[in-house]
Amino acid sequence: MTAMEDPGKTFRSGFIGIIGRPNVGKSTLLNRVVGEKIAITTAKPQTTRDRIMGIRTTGRGQFIFIDTPGIHPAHSTLNRHMVSAAMRTLDESDVLLFMVEAKGEPDEKDGKIIDVLKGTRTPVFLVINKIDLVPKEALLPRIDGMRALYGFREILPLCARTGFNVDRLLDLLWNCLPEGPPLYPGDMITDRTERFIASEIIREKITVLCRKEIPYHIAVTIESFREEPGKNLVVIQATAHAARDSQKGILIGRGGRMLKEIGRQARLGMESFFGKRVFLELFVRVTPDWPEDERMLREFGYTRTR
Repeated sequence: MTAMEDPGKTFRSGFIGIIGRPNVGKSTLLNRVVGEKIAITTAKPQTTRDRIMGIRTTGRGQFIFIDTPGIHPAHSTLNRHMVSAAMRTLDESDVLLFMVEAKGEPDEKDGKIIDVLKGTRTPVFLVINKIDLVPKEALLPRIDGMRALYGFREILPLCARTGFNVDRLLDLLWNCLPEGPPLYPGDMITDRTERFIASEIIREKITVLCRKEIPYHIAVTIESFREEPGKNLVVIQATAHAARDSQKGILIGRGGRMLKEIGRQARLGMESFFGKRVFLELFVRVTPDWPEDERMLREFGYTRTR
């Protein structure tokens, strides 16, 4: 019998915000704790553009993680919305995870995030990620340097990629969550729709395959999403929106080869996630300067209020 079934056992539920600079492994941690790839991950910074909720329900609690865009200097309307999405999480979480990399030392960018944390009463854990990339003797100076900047509730080195110490993180978090029943159904792993997941998989492949600035000027919308249960098939029509004509040409590639490869890899990613065959039609359209257009940002879903 689980704690969800036994009223005599303490059950805890709460929201855990994951914040930090771009590319420190926030989405990798979210995927690890949920057990499914619901947030896209690439080696390029600013891959995550909006908040994504990941839910892990166990016999003793429901851990509701909120992955956020990296906190960074915002030079466009889209980037300002990304940072705003991360900042809202500070006041809406029961616990905050401030994630940094094991490699390096505290700098001005870390200091600015910590200055923001000083204005919140929410307990803050320092999560030091990618410890597999540094020698063990480098960890203690890294911990001491961060500890000098803020009074963290807990400090935990881990490796989100391999899962090392992630169970320990869940143990520590459980103690900080409020007592109460689950807030979402036990089999729910995210608040995002299948359409959103499909669009993010396409954007991930664009980010991985396209060079330089192209991924930062592409948005993806799902025009139609139709399931055919009798055929174990999902039929999807999607559009990649470029900000300029020159970007459209690069995205399509010579003889359409780039777009074909993006579509192929995206289809395979969707089939892995949905557990079904996928027929994907992917088009490219120029939506001029959409990262600066408030109306288009709303239409593309980057200005959600929650």
